[in-house]
Parts: sequence; C-alpha cells; structure tokens
Amino acid sequence: MKLVFFDDFKLGIVKDDTVVDVSGAVSGIEHTSPQDLIGKIIENFSQHRAALQQAVDSGQGKPLSQVRLRSPLPKPPNIICMAVNYMEDGTRDEPAPINAFQKSPNSVIGDGDTMVLPDIPAAIFEGEAEFALVIGKHASNVKQEDAFDYIFGYMNFIDGSARGLQAGGNTFYQMKSRDTFAPMGPYLVTADEIDDPQKLAINLWVNEDLKQSFNSDDMAHKIPRIIEWVSSIHELEPGDVIATGTNHRGLSAFQNADKVELEVQGLGVLHFNVQDNLKRTWPRTTRLEMAESGREGTVPQDGGKYS
Repeated sequence: MKLVFFDDFKLGIVKDDTVVDVSGAVSGIEHTSPQDLIGKIIENFSQHRAALQQAVDSGQGKPLSQVRLRSPLPKPPNIICMAVNYMEDGTRDEPAPINAFQKSPNSVIGDGDTMVLPDIPAAIFEGEAEFALVIGKHASNVKQEDAFDYIFGYMNFIDGSARGLQAGGNTFYQMKSRDTFAPMGPYLVTADEIDDPQKLAINLWVNEDLKQSFNSDDMAHKIPRIIEWVSSIHELEPGDVIATGTNHRGLSAFQNADKVELEVQGLGVLHFNVQDNLKRTWPRTTRLEMAESGREGTVPQDGGKYS
C-alpha cells in the first residue's frame, strides 16, 4: 500500500497512476493535524487496513498528474539521519563508528516542492540520496532480531546539507536543519511491499544527469543494528523517520534552477526543484570525479556571493 497526502492534505492511496481519496475510511479518527492523523493510522494500522483497502478498491482514482502531492509525513516526531553509513563501494577499510544526527521536522518538503538555498556562507550545498524507514510502533531497546517488527514502511529521502559553515564545535544543526532541507516522498510504502530493503537500487539525477547510483547492500551498519542502536538512546514513536545514509562518492553541488529526481527501487520517484536567489555557481564535478583527479573534498564555488 502506498499512502499519500495530496492537495489540501487529503489522505490518499496510490492505485496504478492515480490516487484514491480514502479520507472517508478514517474520518472517525480524531486528529489535530495531518501528521497526527497519519501517526494514529500507522500506530493502529491493523485496525484501519481493511477499511482503507476497501476504500481504494471501490474508489475512483484521480490521475497523479492532476494533484499536488505533499510529504506523506508532514511533520514527523523525529527525523534521525545515520552518518557515514556506507562502505563507499569498498573504498572504506572498515565501517565508521555508528553515529547519527537529528534533523528538524520543520525542514520537510514533499514531491514537487522547492529546496531553497539560504543566504549563508556555505562552501557547498549538497543533497544526499537516501531511503528512510518509518517506525510503526513504540520502540525502546529493540533487539536486532526483532527490528523489522517495528518498521511500518519506507520512503525516498534527501538529506540536504549546507557544508563548510564556520562555528565553534558541532555544525550539524545549522548544516542539516535548514528549512526545506528534508524532501521526502512521494509516498509512504508499507513494509510488506519491499522484499529486501538491504538490496535496493538508489539513483539520483540532477537535470537528468545521473549523479548518485548505488545499492543499499553497501550499507555499513544494517537496518537491524540501526534500530537497535537508535532505540537504545531514546524511545521511537510511530511515524518517526530514520534515514539510512548515503554513498557520498556521487555527491555534487545543488544550485539554482536544478531539477532533482530520486528513485529508490520500489519507492517511486521523488521530484523537487532547487532555488537560490543569489544564483551562486559551482562546477558539476562529483566527489568521485574529484578523487579520480587527485583532489580532496568538494569543488570550490566559482561564482556569486561568497565565492
């Protein structure tokens, strides 16, 4: 089942190339916001699934091209992002120590929305292709062998980054939690539709140019370990998002007027735009191309404010 919010945050389910309004099937759920509604559906999905399925089977779909898709999780309770969690195509000798950071729920945008690059002296703006898992029930001190019992579903996720900001101590907050820096969607796919989340092709295009292409089998700390570790630190709630990390080798600069597409196998295609009112520019070189030319790090800015 592929759950969406569309237009004015109506609840829908995708059927072929259409979306069926199923809000009537859950009209009895008292809620204060779209996020509160989807959170309660996730937590009590076994009670609502039959009614939702009946609604989508009997409903008349509207073409996806005629609706505005929203983030399937408009404001998750927690967004937890795994850091340095890929073996980078065998270029790392061993996994980095398991680590993560939190991203603000206020950074979320949905399919077709725009990531806005702020007027700050970042060395580069990047967006990391990832897939995220969505927690289905309260989880605390979960054992690895039980981890998949706590997953409701999966979705495409972009971890936007403003790198190179100078500040004392840890800069992750101001790097990662900017408004619009967490595109996700286009829909939330229930876990039963994904046979093996550790064998998913992940591809990201910028202006139709393939930049990132890797597979989730390259993940350093696998999903059971991620859930075990995160849930040992704090309790997870239904609707919490855990982004599983990226292979950094294909990262390149996001800049004004870019059109970005992320496709994780089985999770649809997430589309979004990039806007930079300052129209700053960087070479389109990826980190892999930098390394192959014997250079370290990311490309330097070559035009606009702060260059």
